[in-house]
Amino acid sequence: MRSALAGVLLAGSAFGAYAVNEKPFTVPEVRQWKGMDGTLTLSATSRITYTNPKLAAVASQLAEAYKALTGVQLVAEKAKATAGDIELQLKSDKKLGTEGYSIDIDKRVVITAPTAEGIRWGGMTLMQLTEASPELPKGKITDFPDYGIRGFMLDAGRKYIPLDYLYKLVDVMAYYKMNLLHIGLNNNGFKYYYDDNWDKTQAAFRLECDTYPGLTARDGSYTKQEFRDLQKYALERGVEIVPEIDTPAHALAFTRYRPDLAPTDGHNDADHLNLANPDTYVFVDNLLKEYVSGPDPVFLSKRVHIGTDEYQGDSLAMEQFRAYTDHYIKMMHDNGKTPLIWGSLTHAKGQTPVETKDVLMYLWSNGYADPQAMLDLGYDVVSIPDGYTYIVPACGYYYDYLNTPMLYEKWTPALVGGKVNIGEKHPQLKGGMFAVWNDQPDNGITVKDIHHRIMAALPTMAAKTWDGVNVTFPYEVFAEKSAALSEAPGVNYLGRQGKQKGVVLEMAQVNPGTSLPLEEIGYNYTVDFDIDGADEAKGTVLFESPAATVWLSDPIGGTMAYSREGYLNNFRQDIRKGDKMHVTITGDNEGTQLYVNGKLVDDMSRRWMRFADSNRKMSQVRTLVFPLAKAGNFKSRISNLKVRNYKEAPAAK
Repeated sequence: MRSALAGVLLAGSAFGAYAVNEKPFTVPEVRQWKGMDGTLTLSATSRITYTNPKLAAVASQLAEAYKALTGVQLVAEKAKATAGDIELQLKSDKKLGTEGYSIDIDKRVVITAPTAEGIRWGGMTLMQLTEASPELPKGKITDFPDYGIRGFMLDAGRKYIPLDYLYKLVDVMAYYKMNLLHIGLNNNGFKYYYDDNWDKTQAAFRLECDTYPGLTARDGSYTKQEFRDLQKYALERGVEIVPEIDTPAHALAFTRYRPDLAPTDGHNDADHLNLANPDTYVFVDNLLKEYVSGPDPVFLSKRVHIGTDEYQGDSLAMEQFRAYTDHYIKMMHDNGKTPLIWGSLTHAKGQTPVETKDVLMYLWSNGYADPQAMLDLGYDVVSIPDGYTYIVPACGYYYDYLNTPMLYEKWTPALVGGKVNIGEKHPQLKGGMFAVWNDQPDNGITVKDIHHRIMAALPTMAAKTWDGVNVTFPYEVFAEKSAALSEAPGVNYLGRQGKQKGVVLEMAQVNPGTSLPLEEIGYNYTVDFDIDGADEAKGTVLFESPAATVWLSDPIGGTMAYSREGYLNNFRQDIRKGDKMHVTITGDNEGTQLYVNGKLVDDMSRRWMRFADSNRKMSQVRTLVFPLAKAGNFKSRISNLKVRNYKEAPAAK
């Protein structure tokens, strides 16, 4: 019986000498497949060719991706194709739109599209086919998306997201044909996690600012040029970065800088701007102009998100909010930008008109913005429903990890919340997204943890925003196959090691100060080693990588410990001269465990912290992507190191 798990049926298989290749697996799934018999294997002499110079950059990118996946460097050149080459062709085809493409695999691979963007997406499909098997199934692919916006929102205001990760994230999105990365540049925590005191509550604005010196967060930010460079890199790979400066709510970073802009009536919190104060408009006008105006604006995208999320108040405040929203919509238009807004106009009922033309509204909550009412007003919309697509890591509400089986089997962007379905490919429905909100900035969640959640969601969301109705692989097959794909060519931020379950690193002895063959191992893992103890000074490293450190003697207490992103977690175990012990450390996305001689010493799983308001609690996450890049300068003898890519508690001795 044929199985959807079979990537291809090769000539001469059990199904006959001339079996037709079944539809290959990719994420997102290709729309149309016409199978032939046989396969094509690319070689080191294959080239990536083009005749239109507009395709030079895409050809080079595909050559880089191919090398990252296979280790083989293909030549990308302007030339006529021959057998065994990858040929890129620009050719008009109204059916394919701006992002569609076709791939013919026979004596050579021919990728055809009306635009360089379509060629790029075709190239990513080819890379996924190559990753699955060097023997490419002969046949023809015709593919194009239902929706022009496919992406997600990342909250960098509450938690700083480093630039090096954002670059990797762009590569990941491009590999899965996700084309919009929305980065929230400001936000703040909730005061009930900070002694119910706004003065203690986390708040940050993450971008360099000349207009208001001192506004930029000190715990992590981007210079204007860094942000320009990131956007350019993304655009070259088909990903648009949409920045958000969120006002008039979630604005504690601004009212902390300018306390006179906070509400004075006692009805609103300090993370709201006072919309009755004319200076509020002056402040926000000047702030936005720094990034959207001039010959070299900081925000390169044609689209800029202006916030308008969750502003609270009485009927007068809602009228002021509507006027405020309208003002900044028009300001974006005046600067050649399309404004994006959080849907709030059902919540903010009133008479004050708000511009609808050339405005893109996020439908996130039907209570804040009734979908049909917003469509009737004339808004173009993006589907990002909180009850389906919101991730809030380890917070106990919304999703910690998205419910991908439900999304894959039941959701499309047309389903905007509850049972409201506005219709597939509605002309005002421009796409679908998910969101990662870092509501609890101090709960131990790391960027590695955030990425683990993103990668659990992204393949499903990529599939469902490309052609959400016509997915044909059963979810179990989709989950297994998509998990086997790379994050992107050359990207392994999850730290996955080994294709099969087993030992991925083994060393008879670890010498101090030496580099190891692996940088790190991600969830789930087991690390075993023997220690012959010596006197170790505080601050002695056992293993380290750019993202984490495992301490043989931590800098404060002198115990075994691990640290990442400013968090130090101490095990109840120290190392002394003459100690002989077998150590096992296991870890997954819930926590980290230390065993000594087979006995559990410490279980650093998630725990809950209570606050003054007994109804409020915050989880403390103590995960560890285990670092292996370099051994520390220890005196103890470390031997019999064994690293396994699965989690297994040792047998008690």
